[in-house]
Order: sequence, then C-alpha cells, then structure tokens
Amino acid sequence: MRSAGVVSIAVFMSRLTGLARESLMARMFGAGLIYDAFMLGFRIPNLTRDLFAEGALSSAFIPTFTEYLAKRSGEEAARLVNLVATAIVLVVGAICLLGMIFAPAIVGFMAPGFAAVPGKFEMAVSMTRIMFPFLLLVALAAQAMGVLNASNKFGVPAMASTFFNIGSVGFGLVLGITLGPSLHLSRIEGMAYGVVLGGALQLIWQLPSLYRLGFGFRIAFDWRHPGLVRIFQLMVPAILGNAAVQINVVVNTNFASSIADPMRGLDGPVSWLGYAFRFMQLPLGLFGVAVGSATLPTISRSAADGNMDEFRRTLSKSLAMIFLLTVPSSVGLAVLGKSIIGGIYQGGRFELYDTEQTAIALSCYAIGLAGYAALKVLGPAFYALGDARTPMYISLASIAINYGTAVAMIRFTGFGHAGLAVSTSAVALFGFLALFEILRRRIAGVYGRTLAATVGKVSAASVVMAGAVWLSTNAMESWLGVSQLARLADVAVSIPLGLLVYYVVCKGLGVIELDMAIRGFTGPFRRRFQRAVP
Repeated sequence: MRSAGVVSIAVFMSRLTGLARESLMARMFGAGLIYDAFMLGFRIPNLTRDLFAEGALSSAFIPTFTEYLAKRSGEEAARLVNLVATAIVLVVGAICLLGMIFAPAIVGFMAPGFAAVPGKFEMAVSMTRIMFPFLLLVALAAQAMGVLNASNKFGVPAMASTFFNIGSVGFGLVLGITLGPSLHLSRIEGMAYGVVLGGALQLIWQLPSLYRLGFGFRIAFDWRHPGLVRIFQLMVPAILGNAAVQINVVVNTNFASSIADPMRGLDGPVSWLGYAFRFMQLPLGLFGVAVGSATLPTISRSAADGNMDEFRRTLSKSLAMIFLLTVPSSVGLAVLGKSIIGGIYQGGRFELYDTEQTAIALSCYAIGLAGYAALKVLGPAFYALGDARTPMYISLASIAINYGTAVAMIRFTGFGHAGLAVSTSAVALFGFLALFEILRRRIAGVYGRTLAATVGKVSAASVVMAGAVWLSTNAMESWLGVSQLARLADVAVSIPLGLLVYYVVCKGLGVIELDMAIRGFTGPFRRRFQRAVP
C-alpha cells in the first residue's frame, strides 16, 4: 500500500496536469471539427501504444525482468534491458514509419464519417502524421517504467506522465502561438508537435534514475536470447488480447464519427466521449493503475518463488483496495458529472450543451470504472503466472460484447454517444468477472468471502454517500445556478462532504481496508514531514 500510495500521488499530479491540458484544449478548440481531428490523430498512435508499449510490453517484460533480477546477475539483467530497448527501436520505429505513410487509409478506416465534413478528414490525417512518432518515445518510456517498477522504484516512473502533460502543453503553446506564425504552423499543429516533444520529455525524465541503477543503454542484438524469446512469447497472445481492446476502440470511434447529434450534427460526439473518458482516467489512474503497478512486481516475485499463499493474499488485498476506492469514485462521477465537467471545461468554445453531453457520457463510463480498475490487477496476475492466453481469449470475446452492446444502444435505444460509453463499461465488467472467476479456480481461491464482505460494505457506504452528495449538489444548483463559478463551488462543497460521509459509514461498518488505505496513501507525506521536522 505504501508503494501504491507513492504511485497514486504521482499519478494524481499527472491527472491534474492532464486535466489542465484538456481544459486548455477545450477553451481553445471546443468540441467540434478541430478537436475531433486532433483527438483522432492522437488516438491512433495511442492505440498502438496501448497495444505494444504500456500493454503487451509491460505485462511481458516486468515478470521476466523481475525473475532476472531475483535469480540472475546484474550484468544479465542489464543485457536483457538493452536487447529489449534495441528491439523496440527497430520494430516500433518501423511501425511509426508505416503509420505515417498510410495515415489516410487508417483515418478513413477509423472515422469514415469525417469525410462528410469539409476539411475534417484532411486535418485528421495531418494530425496523425505529426503525432505518430510519439509511439516510439512512449514505448521506450514504458520499458524504462518497467525497469524502475521491478526495482521497487515507483515515484519517478509514475511522475513521467506529469512531465508529458507539462511538456506537451508548454512546447505546444510555444510552437502553436509564439513561434507558430514564423514556422507557418497553426495552433492545433503546434499542439500536435507538443505531444511528440512531451513524449520525449517523459522518457528523458526517467533516464537519470535508470543510470543510477546501472542501466545505461547500449545497442545489443541477440534475437535468440532466452529472456527476449520469453518476452516475445508472452507478448504475442498479449498483443492479440490487447488488439481486441483496440478493435473495440476502433468500432466505437467508427460509430461515434457517424452519430448525428440533433444540435451539432456530426461535430461533437467524438470530442464528448474523449473529454469524458479523460475524467474517468483520474480515479482509474489514481487507484487502478497505482495499485496494479505496485502489485505486479510483488506477485511476480511470489510466483517466481512458488509462494502461492502470498500470491493469493496480495491479490485479494489489492482487489479489496480497488473496490474501496473506485466504487465511491464511480458514484461520485455519476452524481457530480455536470459540476465537474462544467467547472473544469466550460468556457470559451466549450458551451453549456457540451457540458451536458459530456456529463452524460461520463455517467455511462463510470458504470464500468471498478471493472476497469480491477483488470489492472487481474490481467498482470495471469502474466505473473506465465499465462498470457487466458486474458487474450477474454479480450477476443469482448469484441462481440462491445459490438452487440454498441449496436443495441445506438440503433434500438437511441442513446447516441452515451450508448458507446455503456458498451465500453459492459466490456470492462465482463472482462473483470470472467478473469476473476478463472483465476479464482486456478489458484484455489482468493479469500473470496472476505473480499465479498468488503465489496458489500463499500457498496452500502457508497449508496449513502450518493444520497448526501445528490442533496448537496441540488441545493447548490438551486442556490447558485449553473455558471462555471457555481459548478466549482458545488465541487468544492460536495466532494469533501461525500468523502466525509463515506469515511464515517465505512468506519461504522468496520471496513478494515480503510485504515490500511489511509496509512499507505499518506505514508509518503508523513515520512517527508518526519524528515523535515527534527
């Protein structure tokens, strides 16, 4: 929990700077043609990033590298790092080049509806070509993150995304506004180049920590190296499994690009979904990614040592912590969606109607938040056991779940873009339930009764919290109205109130993980304070 606390604090900084970046983008470009094109251009290399870098590569690399650290020499571990880095440069570099060449075909496949709006398709192609090199930089950054996490260094890699956000905004504003006219760049092109430079800063930030651990990059070739071969073997089913996730994203983007909103036509749904998912990533990163990042090295060592009781205990406590933190978060996002979106985004070219539509999407995404976060723990648990096939099969099955739900929601219920958010949540919940049941049977239980008791108490506390927050937010709206200042005031009052009610009810119900979470997540602050005060 202390490791998760360190990661969570760093991720919190990352998500705050990410929200600042998105808020700036919302005010500069609104929700329409320009931001739709930018969002698609960023999403395409982001899909392959999830596929090769932070998805398959991290899941395959960390267990293998952890085993080398535990059972091999430092020289062998360093050589494995260099072999993987060289392979990334060659393979992912080639993918980037092909992506830039075939950008028109990729954009046409992912968002055929863009061609119906003059200039939108061409702008999306331009954005894709500018931002595709971001994939190579973030793949190398993901490997660096894996090395540091496996070495029990969590703070620096978790802060890397903060430097990406700061760099992408800083460089983007300089290139798009200050130097844009002299370089013949539009504002949106400047922000696109900022994304690439932000990715470089994300990698550079981690290099000093790698060097201090003795991992300096050297070009190395040995395609038959046992460690590299094992990573490739784990990556193949992982890539296929992650490909299913990316197929779901492509399907939903395809649908979204063709949804005609009654007020905005074809401009809006892609942006609304993008802005809403950004907010869902706040608790997902704070809790799901943080707990998952801290759990993977630990359960990998347990699996390598054959200590399955420790494996089960760690997994159960991690899942309990996930539910303790994400169930109330999903409720809070659903109840306070309008105030959160309006307080952060509304203004400039982002209008009240955009706030309302984005809040609807956020409520639908929030349904699957706990499932999404739990997958950050369950998926890597299979990789720690040397099983990459089971997550792959579940991911492939999710394609049918996603497509069927999306079609039903859009064509038969008229939910529009909100239906796509519902289909995303359905996939997350299906994946969690399937993987949990399979893993429970494989490792002979995960302290299921204790976990179920925690989930029940947490759900009850979240219901009480929801009632208190609903009353608070309605009272604030009646009193102050719906201006941006009123929305911020509502957030400032209702979130602390909700946290207090949730804490009191959980404490009354005897949720033992509550104190553990507080100690773990506040531990870094307490240690800093103790060092600062004699």
